[in-house]
Amino acid sequence: MGIDRRRRASLALTLNFIALLFAVSALTTSYWCEGTRKVVKPFCTGPIALKQPYCIRFNSSNLNDTRLVQYIWETGEDKFLMRKFHTGIWFSCEQNVNMIGEKCRSFLNIAPSHERGVLWLCIVAECLYIILLSTGGILMSIEVCHYGNVIDGLKLNAFAAIFTVLSGLLGMVAHMMFTTAFQLTVSLGPEDWKPQTWDYSWSYILAWSSFTACMASSVTTINRYTKTILEFKHKRRNMEKNLKIKQKLLDLDSPDQVWDMYISSVPSTAEELLDLSSNGRKLSSTSVFLDLNDLPDPQVEEYC
Repeated sequence: MGIDRRRRASLALTLNFIALLFAVSALTTSYWCEGTRKVVKPFCTGPIALKQPYCIRFNSSNLNDTRLVQYIWETGEDKFLMRKFHTGIWFSCEQNVNMIGEKCRSFLNIAPSHERGVLWLCIVAECLYIILLSTGGILMSIEVCHYGNVIDGLKLNAFAAIFTVLSGLLGMVAHMMFTTAFQLTVSLGPEDWKPQTWDYSWSYILAWSSFTACMASSVTTINRYTKTILEFKHKRRNMEKNLKIKQKLLDLDSPDQVWDMYISSVPSTAEELLDLSSNGRKLSSTSVFLDLNDLPDPQVEEYC
């Protein structure tokens, strides 16, 4: 039983550590969502001999001369550029015009003003999620390394379960708030940021995987706590039953009462003897046969 409890404690601690690692990785990265933006190509400013596919080339390098007629050879989709972007809770980064490097800006500044409060609540909930998850992990670690009193370990188990469940609920709320805020930003955000296509990325998957591992850890902890309580109650019932039997034996002072209890414990029929033998209970000769010479005559005749 002790080995089984320790295995369950190790499993809950491992799941808690995985959830904490995924949560920190998701919070510190900006790949919750990623996609592409369709933007117009800028004008080329370099020498004519240098080919620049990410800008629009004129037929003349004298851009300041308004008397010249400038011809743009790009038509249709050739005038546009698909720039990749990725967004997290903190930042939204987009490729530069020349497709080299990225330019990042705060996602709080991109979101609509009426959605910034939701984003702040999301950030607070994510931080509390990590703090409570870490607290539950610390309590689980103390319980695993605690080899002393079982009652103290049971109390640590209960508090660890409470902190882990609360952290899981906060994590779920935080992930849902970010999802709602991002979708509203896509619809109502600034025109220079609105994506053409987008989808959830690996940081978002890590966040929900962290929530799944957190809830699995909390369920394992609660199950271990409940099982331990039931085992203690079962042992307590057995001890109380044994104490009651001993107390009854001590209260039986007269030989007649002892004789009645002994006779009631002896099987009355052969079928009961066969049942006892089939169940693996060994019957000794002293438990069935009595020394009739030691009994009074009326009891000998009644027994015969």
